[in-house]
Amino acid sequence: MKNKKLKIILIPFLSVIIGMAIIVFALEYFSKYKVSKTIHVNASVITKKSIVINVPTEKVWKIFSDVDSWNTWQKEIVNPAINGAFKAGASFNWKSNGLAITSKLQTVEVNKMVGWSGPAFGSFAIHTWYFTEQNGKTTVRVEESMEGWLVKLLKNKFQTGLDTSIEHWLNYLKIESEKSAVVVFVSPATTSSITKINQ
Repeated sequence: MKNKKLKIILIPFLSVIIGMAIIVFALEYFSKYKVSKTIHVNASVITKKSIVINVPTEKVWKIFSDVDSWNTWQKEIVNPAINGAFKAGASFNWKSNGLAITSKLQTVEVNKMVGWSGPAFGSFAIHTWYFTEQNGKTTVRVEESMEGWLVKLLKNKFQTGLDTSIEHWLNYLKIESEKSAVVVFVSPATTSSITKINQ
């Protein structure tokens, strides 16, 4: 009698679990994403942010293009590893906010722009970085779009997470880039009085 009751409970439960597994598999298998140089403006989640870093672009680029060392200054990234040189066509593996990602560099314009894209479970992201130098300072502008069935399902969570992640990434990049920078201040009273501050 107990076994019969147990079967009555287990059969519908297992049927639901199997049904959900089939749906998730189908969503993953049949999801098609279009790779492009820029973000998808119609994606479910989009973020655009920028920051000014008080060093020339060449220094920022040197730090940013060293993928294997990202986790030494960007604490949210785990096990980054690029397959080859930092150029268009290269792929790299990394983990961010618990998601295991394999990304491919679509665009690499030295000291100017980087763009990559990659799928993760239930999602697909396009990530573009723009570097502009003026008066020895670098403006880094980031745009990222995310789409996919899981992103649609948890849109607010993904939007909040992406906004926070990009803010952290920009701040960490600024800190690392300015870490050993020397800022020179010239006294308004005399041009011969110079103070050097190591940041």
